[in-house]
Amino acid sequence: MENLDNPNPEPQSFINLDKKEDQFQSRIDMIELRTSLEKVKSEIAKVIVGQESMIEHLLAALLSNGHVLIEGVPGVAKTITAKLLAKTIDVGFSRIQFTPDLMPSDILGTSVFSVKNSEFEFKKGPIFSNFILIDEINRSPAKTQAALFEVMEERQITMDGTRYIMEEPFLVVATQNPIEHEGTYRLPEAQLDRFLFKINVGYPNLDQEIAIIRNQHESKQEDKTDVVRKVITAQQLKNYQHLVKEIIVEAQLMEYIAKIIINTRENQFLYLGASPRASLALLTASKAFAALRGRDFVTPEDIKEASYAVLRHRVIVSPEREMEGLTADEIIRQILEGIEIPR
Repeated sequence: MENLDNPNPEPQSFINLDKKEDQFQSRIDMIELRTSLEKVKSEIAKVIVGQESMIEHLLAALLSNGHVLIEGVPGVAKTITAKLLAKTIDVGFSRIQFTPDLMPSDILGTSVFSVKNSEFEFKKGPIFSNFILIDEINRSPAKTQAALFEVMEERQITMDGTRYIMEEPFLVVATQNPIEHEGTYRLPEAQLDRFLFKINVGYPNLDQEIAIIRNQHESKQEDKTDVVRKVITAQQLKNYQHLVKEIIVEAQLMEYIAKIIINTRENQFLYLGASPRASLALLTASKAFAALRGRDFVTPEDIKEASYAVLRHRVIVSPEREMEGLTADEIIRQILEGIEIPR
């Protein structure tokens, strides 16, 4: 179980490079991208109070074209935030509620015999959409979870020897409860590794709790999500994803990423370190955070900000240290503090 006392240790802002950044002139036009994402934030803020870190990471995942696992106790707006984000983008949306009796065919689809054609026809399942929300992903057994392996990694499905390519953009956002163990199944490491981010969501503070209560009291609408409108088209999102790939990363920052990953493999407190897939995920996520800040180049602070969500589900704390209460986030923080920041 993650430490919920401080579930979001990611740095929220960095100022030590502000003067240096002013010396650079943006070589890639990031104005439209940043303006559109600010509109998305504004739409979500009509309903959601706080949870800035979760929203920022969801937007970074969108720009990175990567999947997200959101973990938090019930009632902290995991599901509704994902639904609201989907509403701001003009793409297909599908929600799948995972249950213990859910079968792979309930997700992917199945072949049905057609009397009219006297042959089997493939009926597509709910996974055939653009934005997929999987609620309580750890409530289904391994057989059902394994159905997601191919579609999450390769964005395709193979059924009866036929390959079906998923329409872009394609994003899976899954939620799970960290404290409930009865009737749940632990996600295999291979599936966890397919998520770009694992976002830990904590409780709101006092001011945010008051604002939530006040908003509910003053609301006159039965469905508050109706106020959220679409602000980004599918083509715009694909353009932004392509733009993020063009963001500049200096050679010393690539080395910095490699040192972080290597340190997870050599750390005495970790039973399992991060794989090369984590290196690529950290590179991609760092570009996305740079884009969120309106920059066309990555800084060490972008890498630090992305490190927790990219690595926390890809490393395993040794049993001895876990019994002592040491968490993956604390070990990642120690690793980041122990590596010299390139300048």
